[in-house]
Order: sequence, then structure tokens, then C-alpha cells
Amino acid sequence: MVNKHSAEEDVSSAQAVLLGALAPGVNGPTWNTLKFAFLMLGLCLAAMLGLAFSSSDSWLILHVTFLVLITGTLFLLLSSFLAQTGLVSVEHQMQEMGLAPKDLGVINKKSS
Repeated sequence: MVNKHSAEEDVSSAQAVLLGALAPGVNGPTWNTLKFAFLMLGLCLAAMLGLAFSSSDSWLILHVTFLVLITGTLFLLLSSFLAQTGLVSVEHQMQEMGLAPKDLGVINKKSS
């Protein structure tokens, strides 16, 4: 049997995220990284909101609440956009940028 390796197996998560930043479309590792960043931002804003409530400063509570609303709206808009367009595979992004490895089957046939 011929042992085929996909391009996605050869690309690390960090490389896939960097590739996703440069190529058109959003791949799975990039979307997971964005979700994690939004989760961390939400935790930080929740801590800031807790501190704002403990200081009893109404302007600070208002500003931090506004930041939470902006963050939530941005995440919902990104999620709905990706639900409509879908994710792109890492292989497709590599082909778009011309970074896809050559087909190993063609090379093996030429060497035989």
C-alpha cells in the first residue's frame, strides 16, 4: 500500500494559524485560537467588572459593561459570519498560496 500523508498532518497548529492570517478564509486552528482569545478576554473583562462593582464607581461599571457588550457583539458577528461561509481546510489555503507540496505519486512514477 502507498502511504499518503496529508499536508495538514505536516503543518503544526502554530503554522496553520500563521497561514490562516495570510491566506484567504479561516481554517480550524485559527478559529480555535480566536475562540480561546475571546474566552480569555471575557474572563479578564469579567474580573474587571467584578472590580468595578466592588469599587462602586458607576462610570467604571458603565465603561466595562460597554466593553463586554462590544466583545460579545464582535464574537457573535464572527460566529454568524463563519456559520454562513464555513471554514477552509489548511490544504486549500496552502494551495491558494502556492505552498502545497508536490504530489508524491507523480514523483514516484517518474523515478520508477
